[in-house]
Order: sequence, then C-alpha cells, then structure tokens
Amino acid sequence: MSKPPRAEIITIGTELLLGETVDTNTARLAQALCGIGLDLFYTSTVGDNAKRIAQAVRQSMDRSQAVITTGGLGPTIDDATREGIALALDIPTEFHADLWEEIQELFALYGRTPTENNRRQAFLPMGAKPIRNPVGTAPAFIVETASSCVIALPGVPGELIVILEESVLPYLRDRLDLRHVILTRTVRTAGMGESWVDDRIQDLERMSNPTIGLAAHAGRVDIRIAAKAEDEEKAESMIAPIVTTLRQRLGDVVYGTDEDSLEGVALGILSQRDLRLVVVESGTAGALGEALAPHAGPFAGSLTLQHDVPEEKIEEELNAAMERLHASVGLGLKLSEQGRQRLLVCRLVAPERSERLERFFGGPPDNAPRWAVSLALNLIRKRLSA
Repeated sequence: MSKPPRAEIITIGTELLLGETVDTNTARLAQALCGIGLDLFYTSTVGDNAKRIAQAVRQSMDRSQAVITTGGLGPTIDDATREGIALALDIPTEFHADLWEEIQELFALYGRTPTENNRRQAFLPMGAKPIRNPVGTAPAFIVETASSCVIALPGVPGELIVILEESVLPYLRDRLDLRHVILTRTVRTAGMGESWVDDRIQDLERMSNPTIGLAAHAGRVDIRIAAKAEDEEKAESMIAPIVTTLRQRLGDVVYGTDEDSLEGVALGILSQRDLRLVVVESGTAGALGEALAPHAGPFAGSLTLQHDVPEEKIEEELNAAMERLHASVGLGLKLSEQGRQRLLVCRLVAPERSERLERFFGGPPDNAPRWAVSLALNLIRKRLSA
C-alpha cells in the first residue's frame, strides 16, 4: 500500500531570516492543507538567492509530492523564486506574452504604466502552468514532475489566500486524489507542567491516528489531537473518546477546549456568580491587568505598584481598591527575585474565603509574568467554580 501524499512549505525572503517580517503564511497554508487531509511534515525558510532556493526546492521535491513556495515573485532583482525553481528542475525560464498583457491591463486599471522590470513577472519556468492572480500583479504558477509538483505563490497574504482557495486547493485535491480531512482539537490545561501532563498520557501520545502532542506555554499546557478520516463526522468520532479520556486522567487541570482561554473561563465563573474582580500587582509589569483588559463584565480594574513593595502594602491597596470599585473579589500579586528564581505570592480575597499562594519559578525571567498570570487566573477558576 502506497504512503499517503505529503506536502512541504518553503517561505522565501531574506526579510524573514532577518526577523524584519513575521511569517504568517506558513500557518495559513498549514491550516488549509490540514483541511483537505494533506500531511505536512516539513516547513523551511530560505533567503532571496536563486541557488539556495533551488537547493531547498530540490530537497523538498525529493521527499514530498507537493511543494508550496511563498514570496519572491515580484519584479525586482532580488525576487528570485522563478529562477530558483527553474534551476532546481534544470530548465530555463520562458516569456508568456499573455501574462504580460494581463499585467499591463491591471496597471491600466489603476491609471499606471508598468515599468520594464514588471516584465520579469511574465517569465516562468519552461512548461509551468500559470495561475491567475485576481488581486495582484504577480502570477503564480505550478511546475509538475512525474513524482511531485511545486506551486509558487505570492508572499502577500491577501493574494496568497485568494489564489490558495480558488486554485491551489482544488488542484491538490484532484492531483493527489485527496479523499480525507484532518480535524484537530485542543484540550487546554493549567496549573501543572508539561512533564506532569506527559507522565499521565504517554500511551496516548504513541497513537498514530489520532495523533496527540503537547505544546507548553507559561503556566499552561495545550494538548493537540489530530485525526485523519474520510469526513469530519468520522474524525470527530475518533477524537471525542480521546477528549473524554484526557478529562478523566487529568481532572480539574483541564480548563477548556479549542477556543477557550483561561482568562475567559475565570471571568466566566465570576460572571455566573455576579462577582466583580479587582487586581493589584507588583513585579509583573501589569501583566494580569493587561491580560484581563480586553474582557468586559466582571473585571472592575487593576492597579500596578512599583517593584519590591511590601506584601502588606499590596494587601492594603487591594482592600482599598475593592471598596472603591465595589468589587467582591480581589487578587493581589507580588513577583520578586529570589536568587536565580522568581517567587510569586498570590492573595485571593473572596466572599467565602481568602487564600495565600506561594510558588517558585525557575524558568526564563521574561516568562515569569505570564506564568504568574496563569497561576492567578487558575486560582480563581479552581477556588470559585464550586
């Protein structure tokens, strides 16, 4: 039985390697390929250099049945994708008079005249199939071999998305005879580390379909479940029992799924109980207040104090803020250096109870405020959900 086809993504642009531009195209393409059931095993980034582009394309085509490149289709000298793909396949580029006419017509619509370098965009690798770009001047194209194909798309996200949906996905479904979908769900946890979660679900992580993987964040761990099936209904039926098992094994460490956020869940509990929250924090650069600010409803406001204020001062300011803002729940945070670690003292004041929590953080210092936010929100979730 032949192996399922797979794809690769190559993003092209020196600005990506320099960190001047954030790559969002890979995520968009990966989600789209997942939606048509096409496995993605590798992604890479290469600069604006024809030889290096050729090397990357050859390597990808050797191991994958579809290679999608983004970027490098503009009119300037450093837009080298056309030449790089031609070099990878050892073929010349050729001029397409019809593409040049379309480019000129598009410029005319905007009352402009194309410069001579725009003519470069009408050159494609020999034998390439042009793909119409209805929202830009850079034609996309496909070059096929017996075992693989390379699809060159513009790097402008708006252009890429239109061409992808209108032309590329239908082409891939037909060429690769795709009859499956890949459905993903995420189970979200907080309060325990990645190793703790992994220790309890290792057997599930060894499954081949659905596949299960972990993504650790500061104070939170996401569990991704991906199932490949004939349709979404079948994929969902494969995922559902895994979600049930995860909830059974991990208990109240699980706070939600998919689009749920810890901020939203914690504030949702307060809303259900008609409680208002005020926050006073020190040493976190206002991270908790910032995380809660986009959410309306039970969040009454926050106060950020200077570093290293005494814990008694935080408690005093918290009580005053609760009275001033008519809040029934208060949360005080103090994050301080303790040698190479960070110490978080979190005080929760609520109608039924007050609680003081101490935890040490030994990870990267820049992650400590986000970790403190996660622990504080999780404290609200667990103590006030009853």
